[in-house]
Amino acid sequence: MFAVINYIVWGSAILLSFQMQIKTAVAEDAQTPIELIRPLDQKDLAGFTKWLKKTNNKDPQKVFRLENGVLRCGAEDFGYVATLKPYKDYHLKVEYKWGEKNPNDKYVRNSGILLHGTGPDGSENGVWMTSIECQLAQGCEGDLILIKGKKQDGSQFPGTMASNTIVAEDGKTRWKTEGKKTPFSGKQFWWSKHQAFFKELIDTRGANDAASLLGEWTPVECICKGNRISIKVNGQTVNECYDVNPASGKILLQAEGFEIFFRNMEIRPLAN
Repeated sequence: MFAVINYIVWGSAILLSFQMQIKTAVAEDAQTPIELIRPLDQKDLAGFTKWLKKTNNKDPQKVFRLENGVLRCGAEDFGYVATLKPYKDYHLKVEYKWGEKNPNDKYVRNSGILLHGTGPDGSENGVWMTSIECQLAQGCEGDLILIKGKKQDGSQFPGTMASNTIVAEDGKTRWKTEGKKTPFSGKQFWWSKHQAFFKELIDTRGANDAASLLGEWTPVECICKGNRISIKVNGQTVNECYDVNPASGKILLQAEGFEIFFRNMEIRPLAN
């Protein structure tokens, strides 16, 4: 019996060690920045990959164009540019501004920053990658959404996310530090002052929107530390989440049917 127990203990130790090696290997794939990285300070988009719903990694319509440090994400298709490398434990800063309005646009301009992009391109509905979205849609700037795509083997990625929230008068959650822990269940976590019953019509604003006025640049910060993410818009902390999985990955900038421009993208080491 003693020998059997020893064998079981030894076997369990080997299994635990193997699991830890796997987790370490996955973690080591992601780069923790040790100095400032500015991916848009290039002559072209060689530092990114592209993905589009209609044409996959080809871009015949030039949906994505980089000129003088400004990235244009066009309205011609849905997709994203993604950093070549995955990152963990970083402070992302980027500015965005909306572009030309399409004649048929009825609902709010829409785009986002996808954090911790993991797995195959287009694994969610042929468009997105498993990730945590920092929403940039008008009136919704700073909302958080878990996008669950597929793993390399085609199985569902076991994504998770939680936030401390309260329930507003419209029955939707709002982030609040002293709120109740709420696991993500398919509905986005609305930012702290998302206007109740906000009608998402083109170029409307919520009463307390943190974003700059239409036509102006809006700075956004995503502070990713371990399994936590904090979002700032114009220097104001508007949302936070934790228990995030994936907790590292590529950084993606969205094209979602509305022309948008990005500039001054910085991937910084976390402050001590």
